Amino acid sequence: MRGRCRTAWGRAGTWHGRPPVAVRLGAVAVALGTTAALAPGQAALAAARAPGTTLAPSPYAFADGAQSIDGARSTADAPLLKPGTPYKSSLPSNGKVNYSLQLDAVSNAYVSVTAVPSPGSSVSVIDGIKVSVQDAEGVSCSVDTASFGAARSPHPIAAWGMRERSPAKPLCREAGTYYVSVERVDPDGEGSSPDAWDLELVATTEPPTAKTGATSAPEAWDSASPQPLQGQAERRRGGAGFAAATPLDQGVWRDDIRPGQTLFYEVPVDWGRQLHVTADLGSSDSTGTGYTPDALDLALYNPARGPVADVGVGYDGDQKSGSLPPLPPVDHANRYAVTRQVSAVRFAGSYYLVAHLSESVADSFGDGPFPMTLRVRVDGTAQAGPAYAGESAPKDVFEVTDEDREAAAEGVAAGDDTVMRAVAVGGIGTGSALLVGLGVWTLVARRRPAA
Repeated sequence: MRGRCRTAWGRAGTWHGRPPVAVRLGAVAVALGTTAALAPGQAALAAARAPGTTLAPSPYAFADGAQSIDGARSTADAPLLKPGTPYKSSLPSNGKVNYSLQLDAVSNAYVSVTAVPSPGSSVSVIDGIKVSVQDAEGVSCSVDTASFGAARSPHPIAAWGMRERSPAKPLCREAGTYYVSVERVDPDGEGSSPDAWDLELVATTEPPTAKTGATSAPEAWDSASPQPLQGQAERRRGGAGFAAATPLDQGVWRDDIRPGQTLFYEVPVDWGRQLHVTADLGSSDSTGTGYTPDALDLALYNPARGPVADVGVGYDGDQKSGSLPPLPPVDHANRYAVTRQVSAVRFAGSYYLVAHLSESVADSFGDGPFPMTLRVRVDGTAQAGPAYAGESAPKDVFEVTDEDREAAAEGVAAGDDTVMRAVAVGGIGTGSALLVGLGVWTLVARRRPAA
């Protein structure tokens, strides 16, 4: 998972946390001369981001350094999930797999589970995953499901479980062991493949607030849908997973998407600000005919990777458009709302946009790619958030840092850190590549004060 700690320079000219944008740009320039030295998956990612490159839809990009674990059939053998650490696991077609959490008596805890069906598999309309959390006594703390929808196109989907400390929820309040269970929703449904699915799991903890705040959701907020943002679109290539999501600021962004492909983006949204997103799918240049319901699926997830809202855009070859439903300004008290799309907008941080184009679009209109435009609008004035009595895990996940704003403005994807590590391990290869990288670094550093 991409860290969100502010950059701090050490004594010997080293940095702690994620390096500044200028340094990352220099490293990317170095990496251009050393792509052959990268691991196959990293080379594919680098190639996919090269202008003019056409590749088949990429597989899901798991968090760099994700630990592999096996979920247990019995809770007695459930492996421990440490908050802030990404994990890779597997989900069989039938039955539950279980994981455990060790929680204190004051923090909120969230576990996001991303299911990744194997390439070439098939799913039913209601197939998906179910994530539930229980305490040591078997008391249910939460249940959430996610499905593939009418398009029946297999792609990464995410659901979350939670242990909340709330005056309105007297259960699941004690410190101790909690269990996270994951299972298929409709494994034997018509059209569902019996293949195992890959899983990515991330647990996040949220400390209590230092002072007692509102205990009910805001009653009034502007729920009108504003005019979608207009203007010339700027190109930004989406990432292949949550950890590799491409940062976006407010603006009009253009990308190309192929049938079966899923693209990830992240938008920093501060306390008090309100997010509006519209997705446009351009017309086809083929002579094909037909109609695909929910051809373009656009889903929004909060900083804990919890589902917020989604919209499906049907496609018949002509340009189509769809907007996420109106969302409230980010507010700590939204968690007390009844509806999920309000309750989930409960903390500041990076909100994830996940776009998927159904495989069946190719049956009528070819392999594409198809032009997609994201119109991202962030209204309102940033406000001070609640004073937390402690730190979240991972650190700073529930706030918008200067680094987040810089990344969104520059469009520097989290995957660049992977490239940097690969270069560090594999070696530079040639001195000229190093000089190119240093030259870019120096140029950016000189231009920034003038800008």
